[in-house]
Amino acid sequence: MQASVSTTSLPFAAAVAAAREGEVTREEACALIRAREGAEFDSLLAAAAALRNQLRGRRISYSKKVFIPLTNLCRDYCGYCTFRKDPGQPGARTMMPDEVLAVAEAGARMGCKEALFSLGDRPEAAFPEMREALGRLGHATTLSYLAQMCERVLNETGLLPHANPGLMGRKDLEALRRFSPSMGLMLESTSDRLIGPGQPHDNAPDKAPRLRLKTIAEAGRQRIPFTTGILIGIGETLDERVDALLAIRDLHQRNGHIQEVIIQNFRAKPDILMRDHPEPGLADLARTIAVARLVLREISVQAPPNLSDETYPFLIQAGLNDWGGISPLTRDFINPEKPWPQIDALADRTAAAGFELTERLSVYPDYIFRDGFLEPDLAAKVRAMADTAGFATV
Repeated sequence: MQASVSTTSLPFAAAVAAAREGEVTREEACALIRAREGAEFDSLLAAAAALRNQLRGRRISYSKKVFIPLTNLCRDYCGYCTFRKDPGQPGARTMMPDEVLAVAEAGARMGCKEALFSLGDRPEAAFPEMREALGRLGHATTLSYLAQMCERVLNETGLLPHANPGLMGRKDLEALRRFSPSMGLMLESTSDRLIGPGQPHDNAPDKAPRLRLKTIAEAGRQRIPFTTGILIGIGETLDERVDALLAIRDLHQRNGHIQEVIIQNFRAKPDILMRDHPEPGLADLARTIAVARLVLREISVQAPPNLSDETYPFLIQAGLNDWGGISPLTRDFINPEKPWPQIDALADRTAAAGFELTERLSVYPDYIFRDGFLEPDLAAKVRAMADTAGFATV
């Protein structure tokens, strides 16, 4: 999808009034995301928070998880990524089955209920070392190995796998959905401009928007509870943010499977190509969250608290209803310099904002008791871990 230029002349007051009434148009969303500091900004956040309260109540949820970086080898070279490695680089590794199970078992002992699998995109397509490692493990593809480890973690530790492996085809999704009751893929952006020369995705073939949209659409056809999101501050325009949110809304309206949308803010790191790129500020993040709420309405909207340092409670005012996965055991391997908040502290700061922190499963309550979204055997396991409202039993 190509970047489009906003030609909106719609007054902000008219846009926010329309947002309070129902579905937001592109022109309205483009006006909203340009809210100026002061009365407009306050009005935008108030409208988003009111809609969140209406649809989601006074709970802010989170998932208690372990983070399993199955492999950090990746064939993509994104300008903002510090997670991915080439074979032979310091820190490059692929976890062996006993390592995966040890982390999952330790997490289960600490009361975790989710095992979030993150990994590089199709490393076997670029690196013979990965093909050889997979062969020794009895697999031809990384996604095949992932499916086996999801099965073992589910059956041997009781944790619910959440697979977040990059692009997936129909057969990959069919294999994974047997053991991973929810899955995810960050859309990041729908702008083809960002894959051009000198842009953050110019050496990342798996970040082409059409391919990521294709995976998310196929997950919808298979009725998989799905997490996606946008990454802000990597060079996209405000209108391109809106276009990405509208694309997500369109996919959800077709298939009803988007359980959560993450609004993730770029953070600069010394060892990335974009080390000198400016970060989006707190107000920019908050207004994007607010527009996401007004565009996406009932879909859960999340922002990672560790990426906003100590200012994260302010984001509650923008209409989010989830803090994402928080681990008492493993670090954030994507942003290792940003530690998770302690869960007790997260609960206290959420309560101070007037909300109750509530633990959920990897599958959102909206999908746990809905027919057709979980494999029958898997549905029984998930429902046994949920209370009558669909949140995690503690």
